[in-house]
Amino acid sequence: MKQKLSLAAKLCFGIGAFGKDAVYAIVGTYLMMYLTDYRSVAPAFVGILFMVARVWDAFNDPFMGMVVDNTHTRFGKFRPWIIIGTVLNAIILALLFSNVNIEGRGYLIWCSVFYILWGMTYTIMDIPYWSMVPSLTDDENERNQIAAIPRIFASFAWLIVNSSGLVLATRLGNGDGVKGFSVLAMIISAIFILSSIITCIACKEKIAIKKAEKTSIRGMGRVLLKNDMVKVILAIALLFNVAYQLSNSFALYYFKYVAERTFETDTSGVLYPVYATVAGFAQMASMAVLPTISQKIGRKVSFFLASFCPVFGFVLLWILGYAAPTSIIGVGVCSAIVNIGIGFMLVFVTVILSEVVDYGEYKLGTRNESILFSMQTFVVKFAGAFSGFLSGVGLTLIGYVENSEQTPGTENGMRVIMFLIPSILSALCFLIYAKWYKLTPAYYKKVREEIQARRKV
Repeated sequence: MKQKLSLAAKLCFGIGAFGKDAVYAIVGTYLMMYLTDYRSVAPAFVGILFMVARVWDAFNDPFMGMVVDNTHTRFGKFRPWIIIGTVLNAIILALLFSNVNIEGRGYLIWCSVFYILWGMTYTIMDIPYWSMVPSLTDDENERNQIAAIPRIFASFAWLIVNSSGLVLATRLGNGDGVKGFSVLAMIISAIFILSSIITCIACKEKIAIKKAEKTSIRGMGRVLLKNDMVKVILAIALLFNVAYQLSNSFALYYFKYVAERTFETDTSGVLYPVYATVAGFAQMASMAVLPTISQKIGRKVSFFLASFCPVFGFVLLWILGYAAPTSIIGVGVCSAIVNIGIGFMLVFVTVILSEVVDYGEYKLGTRNESILFSMQTFVVKFAGAFSGFLSGVGLTLIGYVENSEQTPGTENGMRVIMFLIPSILSALCFLIYAKWYKLTPAYYKKVREEIQARRKV
């Protein structure tokens, strides 16, 4: 019998995504520029730090998935870790952006330690949060809704943080950006804790698959290696997230130094807030209509749009940068095209990963939501780190100088990082999906029927 989930529970699950993505937004969008332009940390150092932190996550993310899979409490296996991870991550976030009176090597150690700890504690919360999706309902249509609703809340969080973060930091700090970001981080941390509490109170696991034995390290390797669809979805998720996070974080540099040429540390100009605001609304709208569009034109065509809308939008924005770089309408239109595709892809990744969980149960006989979703968490964080690495090392290679007018060569280098690299990666997502993803609607239906038949035995 299919398990139904109330609208209130679906919305409360989405609220959890609002808090956790507000946290991710301030780190993913602003931390690099905060360190380079406000704290005068070398871009190359930031890029290397981001990469080292994610290499470490390559070990602890799957391990956390195994820990969650082996957890059994009267509150379920997901909710206790959501609360623990949220509280720890909120504290670390406040310390990462804290207005400490430390400079030079001491500050490099400070930001390195707390950035690495931020990634580790975010894992504790994020893995069980997304791992709950397949356990909340076994109704396919409801799963599509559950996958879309938190993504809409998450996009709303990114919209608020991205469009107003610099302005809020300036006002909260009375013109002192470092102090302002410290206060803003504390506010976001409080919102994060409240949102996770709401989610944990309202959402309980309904689909529980008992396993004969706990998942071991060897068993974790079997889950990741024997499920052939894991490699496909992780490749798509990695390429998409590198493209998305690279363009998202680098947009600050592009609009500040190339499009608008505003070099004051505490001003953001007009174009970036316009770009970010339109991006948020476009993502939320596209997520809301994706289930309907996918039913009408088919998943493969919908996935094509998810992959190539960003390509088309970035090409237009690149051309606009020469023809009318400060056109507010032009920037808004290009942002809408790019982020319609991004909104589609954000939902697709979650839905497909839930299908891969079912496929893993069908093929291997065990259901390992947390291990598989831990890989998504790792991919998202690795993508953020790798995009930060590309940005940091790239800025150094193209001759970037903070808060100064850039040379024509540096500006062209910024265009390549902002537009060309994300476009190539986004196009590759569709090529991988079309060639290797085999869970077509008909085949997936067969998988679901077989799983349900086994559960009745």
